[in-house]
Amino acid sequence: MNAIKQDKAQVGPRGTLELLSRRELETLTRGDRSTRLYDLFRRCALAVLNTGSESDDAAAIFAAFDDFSIEIARRTRGLKLIIRNAPASAFVDGRMVEGVREHLFAVLRDIVYIGTDISDSDLFDLASPEGITDAVFHILKHARVLNPDLGPRTVVCWGGHSISRTEYEYTKEVGYHLGLRGLDICTGCGPGAMKGPMKGAAVGHAKQRLKEARYLGLTEPGIIAAEPPNPIVSDLVILPDIEKRLEAFLRIGHCVLVFPGGAGTAEEILYLLGVLLDPANAEIEFPVIFTGPASSAGYFRELDAFLRLTLGDDVAHYYQIIIDDAEAVGFQVGRAIRDVRRQRRRDGDAYYFNWLLKIPPEHQLPFEVSHEAVAALNLTSDLPPHELAVNLRRAFSAVVTGNVKANGIQMIAEHGPFELRSDSGMLDALDHLLQAFIVQGRMKLARDDYEPCYRISSR
Repeated sequence: MNAIKQDKAQVGPRGTLELLSRRELETLTRGDRSTRLYDLFRRCALAVLNTGSESDDAAAIFAAFDDFSIEIARRTRGLKLIIRNAPASAFVDGRMVEGVREHLFAVLRDIVYIGTDISDSDLFDLASPEGITDAVFHILKHARVLNPDLGPRTVVCWGGHSISRTEYEYTKEVGYHLGLRGLDICTGCGPGAMKGPMKGAAVGHAKQRLKEARYLGLTEPGIIAAEPPNPIVSDLVILPDIEKRLEAFLRIGHCVLVFPGGAGTAEEILYLLGVLLDPANAEIEFPVIFTGPASSAGYFRELDAFLRLTLGDDVAHYYQIIIDDAEAVGFQVGRAIRDVRRQRRRDGDAYYFNWLLKIPPEHQLPFEVSHEAVAALNLTSDLPPHELAVNLRRAFSAVVTGNVKANGIQMIAEHGPFELRSDSGMLDALDHLLQAFIVQGRMKLARDDYEPCYRISSR
């Protein structure tokens, strides 16, 4: 990839961005942990500065900017970042774009907080469900995205970063109808189906003269290089891993919209359904709508068939499919969120954080993708649906890792594709869905040269 670079720049925090104490700064500049945390910060910072890139190959991005450096200069009245050889697209006339600056310091804020107050604190038991949920809450609280004064109005939008122009325009149209209803947008913060709803909602909010609208972007270090935050994101939060990121979506959101996507979207859907299928959540209102333009009808038919075949026909009770009717989606979301408000009031749950939702511990504990771990996944139809959904989610997580995460790409290069082992009842379903994603160009932004990072075999 071509790499046009800005030789040197100095930037400081602005507005309500968190300032760091001397102890926190020393975490990145001194001690045994400094190298690890600094490298993580550098990688995430480069991804943020690379916003707008048409590549989702993390290895290629890091290789093109291998001379990129970012130094944290400590000052008595705060801090300053000294940046060298950054992507020139992050600057205008030598000055960093303001939205990029905000995202850069959000990365610094979250990486330091996760590396000090979360990972190394006795306050959070990250081996227990309660401790993990408490950690997610505090990360969101520290990022100032939890507002107890707001009623339910956050719509989580999932979908692919590799979608067609028609699908992208449809996501904008849906976002417009959500914006007209005063609803906030929360996405994975990248391009494609994550950017479109925000862009459309911005127009709807402007028409309604809404000045306090929010565009939340939740990401994690492993995926941020492939999906850097789009410029519309107003509040960026870095979660430690994919599991905490997915939990954050469900805790902060009041409704989920799913647009066409690939393996990453399938992973998110299976995570969500694994939660909703759990009998402990039978009384929780959590509306889910699958939607896309007329050209995506086949995609949703295949997705629906896969979910019914693997998790049973009853799974269809947990989502609604609306094709090619953006206004109807806006209307249904508005009505559904009113139901969420009533349920939260009835049960005494907070509007800003869904405490009563039970998330299975298997969904919360990080799944360390490796060839051995992927091959050992139990993908058999004799598991209860909510347990099978956990393992299927992990299988798709492995595909995402092999597609776009730097460590996954390296694993595939060294040891070949991951092996997904399934019984005969699900073998064809898995293979058919994944092959459909490949044919439709939904695996990566580079659609013409995709090499599968997996193979499927029978147990």
